[in-house]
Amino acid sequence: MNALAEDRALAALTGIALGDALGMPSQTLDRAAIRAIYGRIEGFRVPIEGHPISHGLRAAQVTDDTEQTLLLARRLLADAPDFDESAWACDLLAWERDILARGLRDLLGPSSKAALLALQAGVSPAEAGRNGATNGAAMRIAPVGIATPPDPARMVARVTRVSRLTHGRGEALAGAAAVAMVVSQGIAGSGFEAALPLALSTARRPPVGGNAAAHQAMADRIALALEVATEGEAALAQRIGTSVQSMESVACAFGVVRLAGGDPWEAALIAANIGDDTDTIVAMACGMAAACCGMVCLPADRVAELQRANDLDFGPLVRGLLALRQGAV
Repeated sequence: MNALAEDRALAALTGIALGDALGMPSQTLDRAAIRAIYGRIEGFRVPIEGHPISHGLRAAQVTDDTEQTLLLARRLLADAPDFDESAWACDLLAWERDILARGLRDLLGPSSKAALLALQAGVSPAEAGRNGATNGAAMRIAPVGIATPPDPARMVARVTRVSRLTHGRGEALAGAAAVAMVVSQGIAGSGFEAALPLALSTARRPPVGGNAAAHQAMADRIALALEVATEGEAALAQRIGTSVQSMESVACAFGVVRLAGGDPWEAALIAANIGDDTDTIVAMACGMAAACCGMVCLPADRVAELQRANDLDFGPLVRGLLALRQGAV
């Protein structure tokens, strides 16, 4: 197995978890509240007492971003080379039941929850996620990027297949495709800036029957975020936005990586303080940046702290996803 690809794939998953854990205490809080409560987040922090989402978690613990990313990775491997949407729906519902059993509050996002309720009510998988426009597809899409070579047609097809159950709107699919394509090119050896042209062109490419205008709008929004990044963190928050909507948070994650000069930990620090859906923005930004530079770019002490706080074993998933990429499974 290609050593560079394995290192980059491991870095992508580790970066997602690292960023997720860093952004966990500040999620849902605006930039002013983050400053008032935590000052400037520069390392893993315990969430404030009574936090609306993160209450009950310890410093450096991961959230739904990491857990659903790993859930998707396992489903991809279980079904390879196909993908069972019904089994995926069961996976997500079982995950939420486990979250509730643990007494935690980080449940399914709005698009996923609405789609799964519709599915339970008898709506077809093709229709259930038609209105899903939030960032859930993009936040967990990295395994598809690892498992798929940087071919736009194949990438769009696989991203659509694994995402449409919960996130069928063009902007959500386009955002997920852009993130996956950055990760895929990182696995192949590209840097972040070199990966952008193909990521943007892939975002513009709708699946058969898809909304071309929505895909174009998402690509344009990412391009705008990349421009706005030169103005700094506050400009990204104000002009692009940091909400759960794909048009805001996914685009913002791209801007954050550029602002950080491609450095995963710097991107994580920026996004953890940027406000609102911080854990997801950090996870996407840190994951993309790490996929494009490898484990050497991640701070070893922070990775060790992350491992102590969580039961994470990325090795088997990395090997399985890369075997899928090579057509071996």
